[in-house]
Amino acid sequence: MYKQFVITLVSIFLLSFNAIAASDGELVLSEKEQSKKIKDCFEKLNRVTFSFNQGLDKAFIKPIAKGYRKLPDPVQKGTSNAIKNLSTLITIPNNVLQGDVKTALINTGRLVVNTTVGLLGTIDVANKMGFPKYVKEDYGQTLGTWGVGPGCYLVLPVLGPSTIRDTAGSFANVLGGDPWYNASIHGNNEFLNEGVFLTSKALSGIEFRANNIESLDNLEKNSVDFYASVKSLYLQDRENKIENLNRGNIEVIYKNEEDWEEIDSQ
Repeated sequence: MYKQFVITLVSIFLLSFNAIAASDGELVLSEKEQSKKIKDCFEKLNRVTFSFNQGLDKAFIKPIAKGYRKLPDPVQKGTSNAIKNLSTLITIPNNVLQGDVKTALINTGRLVVNTTVGLLGTIDVANKMGFPKYVKEDYGQTLGTWGVGPGCYLVLPVLGPSTIRDTAGSFANVLGGDPWYNASIHGNNEFLNEGVFLTSKALSGIEFRANNIESLDNLEKNSVDFYASVKSLYLQDRENKIENLNRGNIEVIYKNEEDWEEIDSQ
């Protein structure tokens, strides 16, 4: 029980850097539109919590991320593929909840192929077979597509940047006991348990942090208000995901579309 609790805390802390995008550490999106839509009702408390989370990152997550970068490239690539494969266990039910049954079936096929032929997802066989590009969905996005408003902006201890709506979605993602966690691996009685899922989320956060050490440092160094920069980019990215906007038509710069969007530091 204690072990699962620790894994949960680590994994949801790593969500704090989700969807940050920058170019040379500078903001590439205007904050005006977003600030009108989503209020920072708890700004004073949010800033204190943000500083606390930054301290945890510098003392704990960043050193681990630096160690991860020293692993051989094939190990890092295999880990990345496996994490992406496991994330489909969240994406598939959300495809269904959003009424996109066709994509749910495609992602189910992707999961089956990569889990079996792709050696538990370490090899992205589905991509080589020409499956459509994978787009992750979560419960926060589903609530948004249902018309649920974001509510106030929140920075939660360990969880990091969020909104009232996305916080509810995070609990569903991480602690909701989703039946898709129990997807059979080998067609028998071996199942993915909650511990495996939470571990995958922790690893995905470490991978994101490792890929963006310099970019996050640049963003912090060059931002007049790092808190405001992270808030603006997080909120705008979440809105774009909910609206399923074409990434090529927005000004946020992404390197790729992984579980953790990587910052382009060009």
